[in-house]
Amino acid sequence: MTTQLGLPEDIQACLFDLDGVVTKTAVVHAAAWKETFDAFLRERDGEDFRPFTDADYDEYVDGRPRADGVRSFLASRGIELPEGSPDDPPDAPTVNGVGNRKNVLLLEKIRTQGVEAYDGTLRYIDAVRAQGLRTAIVSSSANTRDVLRSIDAERLFDVRIDGVVAAERKLPGKPRPDTFLAAARDLGVEPARAAVFEDALAGMDAGRAGRFGYVVGVDRVGQSDALYAHGADRVVRDLAELGGHA
Repeated sequence: MTTQLGLPEDIQACLFDLDGVVTKTAVVHAAAWKETFDAFLRERDGEDFRPFTDADYDEYVDGRPRADGVRSFLASRGIELPEGSPDDPPDAPTVNGVGNRKNVLLLEKIRTQGVEAYDGTLRYIDAVRAQGLRTAIVSSSANTRDVLRSIDAERLFDVRIDGVVAAERKLPGKPRPDTFLAAARDLGVEPARAAVFEDALAGMDAGRAGRFGYVVGVDRVGQSDALYAHGADRVVRDLAELGGHA
């Protein structure tokens, strides 16, 4: 049985990813990663380098913490870099340096292009809260709070587990379920009574690994089959499809 929110009746909390679910920043992240990796590969391999692709983004980067994304993609190309440190300059030839270069580009793109929210998601979250369910934002981004404030959405979440909190608590990122589990724990809800909302394949894996009660895949780019294969119970193109009216 499902409720008017499109969720099983025993769900008590909803855990939302940020980029691609709440905000239209996934495409900005993808563009920043492509610019970063293509510049790195061009410098390393010359003009005959093999560019970073959308498939690379989906498989190795999307949904993962920044350094994990760098490490994962470069490993797929047989490239290994020293770790460096989190405060490495963006031109440093280290995992952290490459990640920091991406973040500089991302923040510049956000500054110049702004941030938009998915209206269907915001309406759905309002409906969720009106029905008494608790809510959390769960993102690998260290910029989560600033992004939420820019769209006046910080008030919609009882708990925030983001890149900053994960680093403080030493929580491994997606596809491990630890950040989602931390959000459920902070909300005082068992994972089996919580629903996960994600657009990334790594987020689907995290939802399945954490044994959450319901996992909703949000398909913004035509990867419905992959989202199901990675553990989605249901896939929608917009959360408005689930129903719910605040």
